[in-house]
Amino acid sequence: MHSILDSAPDNEPKSTVSVGTVTELRDSPIAGHVLDPNDPLYSTVRAAQDYARAARSVATRLAYNSDWKDFSAWCTENRLAVLPAEPATVALYLSALAEKGRKAATITRRLTSISTAHRRAGFPSPCDRSHTIVAETMQGIRRTLGTRQIGKEPVNLELLRKAISNAEGTLTASRDRALLLVGFAGGMRRSELAAMRIEHLHWHKKGMTIFLPSSKTDQEGQGREVELPLGVQPAMTPLSQLTCPVRALDQWLRQASIKEGAVFRKVTHAQTIRGALGPHSVGWIVKRALKRAGLTEGELARYGAHSLRAGFATEAYSNGASELAIMRQTGHKSNAMVRKYIRADRQDRQAAAGKLGL
Repeated sequence: MHSILDSAPDNEPKSTVSVGTVTELRDSPIAGHVLDPNDPLYSTVRAAQDYARAARSVATRLAYNSDWKDFSAWCTENRLAVLPAEPATVALYLSALAEKGRKAATITRRLTSISTAHRRAGFPSPCDRSHTIVAETMQGIRRTLGTRQIGKEPVNLELLRKAISNAEGTLTASRDRALLLVGFAGGMRRSELAAMRIEHLHWHKKGMTIFLPSSKTDQEGQGREVELPLGVQPAMTPLSQLTCPVRALDQWLRQASIKEGAVFRKVTHAQTIRGALGPHSVGWIVKRALKRAGLTEGELARYGAHSLRAGFATEAYSNGASELAIMRQTGHKSNAMVRKYIRADRQDRQAAAGKLGL
């Protein structure tokens, strides 16, 4: 019989701790209580564990687990203790990541994952700022590599039209067209597209309202609404040229006979419908569509699922939409974040500098 502080078996090495799953060590806020099905508090303890895990999104837990596995493998390869790890070990690992060309933001997340794993296992974090060797190593990495994150290139309307017109397969083309147009017009993240369900859609005479129960910046699940207006194209526009997100989505749902559950689903080579798409699949579909639109492999490296969201902000701003209006659609909490996507902002700065008469 195991304590909830030791939900992994006694014979399992503590260094295999998982940062974000049911195998976490010390994953319950009720320290010392025994997980016994006959205990009156059994269901309450399990619920407490579930609530604690829900504090982080699935994507975050997966990323933390992947980071921890990488750190564990590196320590094992170099014959260094994994759990607990020494601050010097962490500093060496960070240096190894920097030498491999990892971005400062990625290295910072690895640091957080290592710290989280240690706290979950009941050990002091070797990553605290009090450990000078770790703090100075990380500071040096940031200074050397820089901390500016380079965003994905935005998809413009011309590229979007090429992408949807070159889709292949009856159902596949219908799904890809709807996914690209909804993602672009809604300024949505790939995780939001993957999580869309029929019950989240509300059709009305002006188009459609999509309710998003939660998102990356709404972890507490307050939810927000995204508006998809009807397109301006004539009703008889061929499907391959259709850019109305509402009509494209309606076409996909009708062809796929989807009446409940996930909106965007897998389509086999035989053109049969399978389960819901995951966020990574959404990104892969966007890249494939852009490749068919004519982008080279080198150009594709600058694009991803986020290019739809960036493209919405860029196109909307260049056509007169205010930053506030864009923020209401994308769910951003600050103007600074929106400006990362508004590539037209660069043109404004150039125009201002041109007035100097230099």
